[in-house]
Amino acid sequence: MNIRAHISTILCTLLILPVMTSAKDNGYNVKYDGGSIPSAKAGNELLMYIDANQVRFVKGKEEILTIPAAAITEISYGQDVHRRVGTAVAVGIFTLGVGALVALSKSKKHFVGLIWADGDKKGGMAMQCDKGEYRGILAGIEGITGKKAVDSTTMTVKN
Repeated sequence: MNIRAHISTILCTLLILPVMTSAKDNGYNVKYDGGSIPSAKAGNELLMYIDANQVRFVKGKEEILTIPAAAITEISYGQDVHRRVGTAVAVGIFTLGVGALVALSKSKKHFVGLIWADGDKKGGMAMQCDKGEYRGILAGIEGITGKKAVDSTTMTVKN
């Protein structure tokens, strides 16, 4: 082998190595909001994986739930909008006027709900998703289940 072959081998290795080591985990960070997972509490950070035929939830290094795609019976989504009143009060104490502007701002929380029935194992859960991953999570779950997600705001009954 000549010197050019050695140099090109080294350069290729140096170019490919960072790509291989920085390959992003294909999981989504979600926050468990409630449901029928006994080993999770509201507010727990979970890692959700959408595989070809199942959805898996991992807490720490432990897989706490696996739902087969065929078992998912309903997908719902919605946004919970909160006014930042607490922040406005805190800011308003220190800077008069700015607190009023913060009170008018809104923070949106994006939620996805799943309901499943796998034989005698039935359950449901709600999870809060990052706004940047919200649509990807919905598309992924819709893709593997073949079901369309339902907007939960259209299902609420107003008195």
